Amino acid sequence: MTDLHPTIAAVTDRITRRSAQRRAAYLDLMQRQREAGTNRGNLSCGNLAHGFAASGEDKPAIRAGAEMNIGIVTAYNDMLSAHQPYGRYPEQIKIFAREAGATAQVAGGVPAMCDGVTQGQAGMDLSLFSRDNIAQGTAIALSHAMFEGALLLGICDKIVPGLLIGALRFGHLPTILIPAGPMPSGLANKEKVRVRQLYAEGKVGRDALLEAEAASYHGAGTCTFYGTANSNQMMMELMGLHIPGSAFVNPGTKLRQELTRAATHRLTEIGWTGDDYRPLARCVDEKAIVNAAIGLLATGGSTNHAIHLPAIARAAGIIIDWQDFDELSRAVPLLARVYPNGAGDVNNFHAAGGIGYVVRELLGAGLLHGDVLTVGGSMADYSGQPVLVDDALHWEAAPETSRDDTMLRPVSAPFSSDGGMRLLSGNLGRAIIKTSAVAPDRWTIEAPARLFDDQDQVLAAFKAGELDRDCVVVVRFQGPRANGMPELHKLTPALGVLQDRGYRVALLTDGRMSGASGKVPAVIHLSPEALPGSDGISGPLARLQDGDMVRVCAVRGEVTALVDPAEWAARTPAIAPPPALGVGRELFALFRHHADEAEKGGSAMLAAMETVT
Repeated sequence: MTDLHPTIAAVTDRITRRSAQRRAAYLDLMQRQREAGTNRGNLSCGNLAHGFAASGEDKPAIRAGAEMNIGIVTAYNDMLSAHQPYGRYPEQIKIFAREAGATAQVAGGVPAMCDGVTQGQAGMDLSLFSRDNIAQGTAIALSHAMFEGALLLGICDKIVPGLLIGALRFGHLPTILIPAGPMPSGLANKEKVRVRQLYAEGKVGRDALLEAEAASYHGAGTCTFYGTANSNQMMMELMGLHIPGSAFVNPGTKLRQELTRAATHRLTEIGWTGDDYRPLARCVDEKAIVNAAIGLLATGGSTNHAIHLPAIARAAGIIIDWQDFDELSRAVPLLARVYPNGAGDVNNFHAAGGIGYVVRELLGAGLLHGDVLTVGGSMADYSGQPVLVDDALHWEAAPETSRDDTMLRPVSAPFSSDGGMRLLSGNLGRAIIKTSAVAPDRWTIEAPARLFDDQDQVLAAFKAGELDRDCVVVVRFQGPRANGMPELHKLTPALGVLQDRGYRVALLTDGRMSGASGKVPAVIHLSPEALPGSDGISGPLARLQDGDMVRVCAVRGEVTALVDPAEWAARTPAIAPPPALGVGRELFALFRHHADEAEKGGSAMLAAMETVT
């Protein structure tokens, strides 16, 4: 067995030592939940009767309590393409459970909002906090104590983190996440980007843009670019919470159905009445969290997980920060270029060798923890690819060599020697930048700041020609407390146009950019955010003024306002615009008011939880 890379060993050890007290308290709570009665056996007759009253043919088995009853938590809706396939899963899972001598019930449903629909719209202000809402909904679903295991049906941006955070509070239950897969490939990504930029320049109209978008997002399944949703699926494999190889199998196929059957059967094998008990609390440990970060870096995944992974970790009593990401990034090579980092999408990535190839390469080079407890066997099992042989599910080895070295390469010949996610710090705070899709000559930008309070102001200035110069576009008051930290992906085409015109531009924000951040350098998640915290102190970004020179340097890890320190200290911070109302945003005022910083996960719920645990 290859020795573990020393940086990965050191970072994991630091996380373990930093987390020791909280992790021990968490595991103790999970053990007490198992022993103290968070299960069917301790329900009163009235409780139990309510629980099986409408369960039809499964009623005798649930009543007897001799076999596992599986709680299904579903994020199904038929507006969101990625989750539309889940409509029939519960009935299928009930059949698959009976095959294994178990039963299943839909424990509850959680919301699943689509960032693709709300991108650039008012509803996007609810996006980040929908994760906390989903976590709470998952906890409510599982709180009935009717279940000895859980299957989580979710794919997209905040949904998988929310499901996992909620389920981790029931970590005594064995739990498997079931994906539904990406839609087949549509319009080529290069053509989609071309039309978007033409529209941004006013060279084509809305009809042409809509036609291109509809040809790209055209059917059931996850969007095929490598954004947050598909990064979620990769991370669940690297953490060992999927049936191996199930992330990127298309919906509506026999193979997809057999993977769902395998997940249901497998869950019955890892329950607490057998000799292979694998509770979620033990599967999600420090090594699994590090593996998720490594997978993210090796594949150029979504920057949103610099927020989501710390939040998931906190729910399991583990503390990870951006310094950990930065150090891991310097040790982990970039093995994949999936759009927007490259030309091909996740279907092309899967066909080239996919996650199985990546896992085998990382394990073989000592760049991944192989000794983690997974739901599907060992981590080495995740280097296989599922196939059907005479309609039966089997796994074959991932290809020895990449089937497309323009998007997937070995550790010995990576696209880059590092994972392309870096911590920047300076007198403006701490931030993340993703360099894997940015040309190296753009890793350092020094230019005057141009300040805005929302992305619509940026687009208006772009259309007026005011940004046709070297500049650092600053969009502030976009943090969790200010407005829920919406993604600013609507800026991507305009900033791309400016860069293509030859200008040196960068984005700097205390908000998010997108899980599909692209070729323009984007300094994001800047913390502390501009809006004053509970101490009444504004973040440094509130002191920045139009024309200030700003240096962004991914090479040196720097984000600095080049302003005389005395003048900087004497400045009066800018005043935030009033909170926007409508589209339900006022219902989330409590979340915004109590949210903590992005590096901790941008969560009000987790911050409050830690005061009582």
